[in-house]
Amino acid sequence: MAVSDPRSSAVTPFFDTHCHLDEGSWDDSVDEVIGRARAAGVRFMVTIGGNDGLDYARAALKRAETDPEIWASVGIHPQHATLLDDDAYEVLRELARHPKVVAIGESGLDYYYETAPRDVQQAALRRFIDLARETGKPLILHIRDAYDDCLAILESHGRGEITPLVHCFTGTLDECKRAVALGCYISIPGIVTYKKAGEIPDAAAWVPPGRLLIETDAPWLAPMPYRGRKNEPAYVTFTAEKVAALRGLSVAELADLTTRNALRFYGLPAALLGERAA
Repeated sequence: MAVSDPRSSAVTPFFDTHCHLDEGSWDDSVDEVIGRARAAGVRFMVTIGGNDGLDYARAALKRAETDPEIWASVGIHPQHATLLDDDAYEVLRELARHPKVVAIGESGLDYYYETAPRDVQQAALRRFIDLARETGKPLILHIRDAYDDCLAILESHGRGEITPLVHCFTGTLDECKRAVALGCYISIPGIVTYKKAGEIPDAAAWVPPGRLLIETDAPWLAPMPYRGRKNEPAYVTFTAEKVAALRGLSVAELADLTTRNALRFYGLPAALLGERAA
């Protein structure tokens, strides 16, 4: 996407709140991917170190250390929850103390693939809630076909003590409302641009302004017109365009809203926008 694209004209830059910048996910170099994002007006990114083990978490942190406007999370994806033994937890606990680590996760529950038993996923989620509470850092939740159980655990084990985010929201409007009632932020993915997007557009239109975020989940789930191709942080602008239309905002207004929300969620200073802290 060229710099001249109108989506890059917002005064406030875009923030891709959830992407995977590990080298193994890309044919091009990650530096080229990041360069295209910046050219499209996507200045800030969080690379997720919560996938299939400690090496993935370490790689996310290493990437974040190379760029002052990229940060990392650390955790283990629920599909790989069987990897979370005591030793792995202690390593992640140590990584979570790093100042470039701004969140725990992604953790949560995934009952679609069930590559890890449900009870193992649930136990891992509780441990990551504990880590979010201990570190004071927010928790990134992956929820697929498991809203009832995940929200029940969040209510009983972490309500009011942590700041959660439902990333890549693909649930119903009712599930969105239940998550927000438990204090969750809601991050809208590129799926919102698809013809068959379920109730995601309804949720994107409804989410209270202070709880709304946008993301790519790159390299997966590219928005229209790139559906079926590898997703990139640069493409969060297309999600922003759709969400802005659903909410009756300009793209610039949507960028300003969601970037400020992302800075607040991740505990990052408003000074990053060249402003004085309040």
